Amino acid sequence: MNAICATRLAGAVTLAGALVFSGCSRAPSLVPSSASSPSGQRAAVASNSSQTACEQHAVQNAAQLVACIRQAALWQRLSQFQEIADDNPVDGHPSRDTGTPGYLASVNHVASLMRSAGYHVTIQRYMYHALVPTGSPVLGTAAAEYGFDRDWFAARGSAPGRVWAPVQPPAGEGCADRDFARFERGSVALMQRGSCSLSTQVENAQRAGAAAAIVYAAPDGAPYEGRLSQPAAIPVAGVAAYSLGADLLAQYRSGKAPRVHLALAMKSRSGPDYNVIADSPYGDPNRVVVVDAHLDSIYGAGMLDNASGSTTALEVALNIAKTPTHNHLRFIWFGGEELGLFGSIYYVFHLPQDQLKRIIFDEDVDVTATPNFDILIADPRFAGDVHYFPPNVVPESKPGNDYFADFFSRDGVVSRPAWFGNDGTDSNSFSLGGVPNTGILTNQDCCKRPFELALWGGFRGNYEGKIPSFDGGCVDMPRRWCDNLSNNDPFVLELASKAVAYVTYELANDPTLDR
Repeated sequence: MNAICATRLAGAVTLAGALVFSGCSRAPSLVPSSASSPSGQRAAVASNSSQTACEQHAVQNAAQLVACIRQAALWQRLSQFQEIADDNPVDGHPSRDTGTPGYLASVNHVASLMRSAGYHVTIQRYMYHALVPTGSPVLGTAAAEYGFDRDWFAARGSAPGRVWAPVQPPAGEGCADRDFARFERGSVALMQRGSCSLSTQVENAQRAGAAAAIVYAAPDGAPYEGRLSQPAAIPVAGVAAYSLGADLLAQYRSGKAPRVHLALAMKSRSGPDYNVIADSPYGDPNRVVVVDAHLDSIYGAGMLDNASGSTTALEVALNIAKTPTHNHLRFIWFGGEELGLFGSIYYVFHLPQDQLKRIIFDEDVDVTATPNFDILIADPRFAGDVHYFPPNVVPESKPGNDYFADFFSRDGVVSRPAWFGNDGTDSNSFSLGGVPNTGILTNQDCCKRPFELALWGGFRGNYEGKIPSFDGGCVDMPRRWCDNLSNNDPFVLELASKAVAYVTYELANDPTLDR
């Protein structure tokens, strides 16, 4: 028995009234094993019939809601997002990216289902503006040139520019202004990814007078397209390969600081974008609990990131639709997350203050079906940039984090707090707006480390994509077009979705939440 399989059996959900996982497929399992057989199809039909019954009646407690969340129905809903992407290709590839017909079709699909379930649905329109690389970006020295989209990426939110200047590392990670106390203005800041957000590292470099920034991966990491929550004023190469950064750093330490040539041309991309906002008819409208997921993809169908999380939120919403709650439930599917949290930033910071104050909690659902999975709980307490948040956010986020931990721990499933909000999930927008929050992520990209293997099993390297591999996976990777249905695991999707159902019910009925 492999490690993931053992983990799955050990972590079978036995919450009273919930489905018990009695089997385990080979890891990584990419499709339900019953899907290809007539008996499996009949089982799926039966499950869907049961699912409909759940959607038509109120549930009495969290356990009943958890029992309503079932793998066959989840997989069917996830498959519908793949169909939408397939029906709306861009340049020959399935797509649900911001600004494409596939994204608008996703918006209409979710809105239609939520209206039919009895929610009051608003489609919030806003304009997005982004810069994306164009032409042939260059990063190199007199002795070497590094491959774009292979050795390094342009960070989303980077400014355009052309720089020819020596590199200089900060004294520390670059997470504090003091790290740049001796930094020479006009140099290129060379930083390894640190314990704070990518945006913080770049902002600190900018204030120190850096002409550009190169941010590279940790030794056990892989290059990927980083994301800045605030647009940069300088060109940013990030995140580059560890070997690239280590080579430049070794040359600097030898006493011969290498001069690098960084050239980034950017083109403007803008247009209308949309958030889907669905309000329950129940609960105190002065005590709003938001459950959010981002609906947009990047570079294709975006099935793991984040049709999986969108599916989880949708299935929970449909199954709690007829259930009166103490607090008011609002489900939101945001646009523009992949380009810079555009949808959630617009929503949070365009709400009148009296309405923002009514939101007592946010639950973020971002990636819930990773084959080589972790179980991570978004906890603002672990954010490297927590000083940017209003002081109420960290202490008042504890109830949601505890609900997630309680769901997993009671059945022996390991979970760990994480700080993934800073570099690009929508909970960060709520944190900045003073709203306590929690969330779930089963991880993505690369690279799974030894301590994670000890906790969850699996393989070193990619969380998704080709497993085992260290090529960075499918998510966030330009021109790979492989974040499709096969990049998701139905077992993990069900487990994470049941956790979201449990936490949603508890938050919706917690009378102690306050701001």
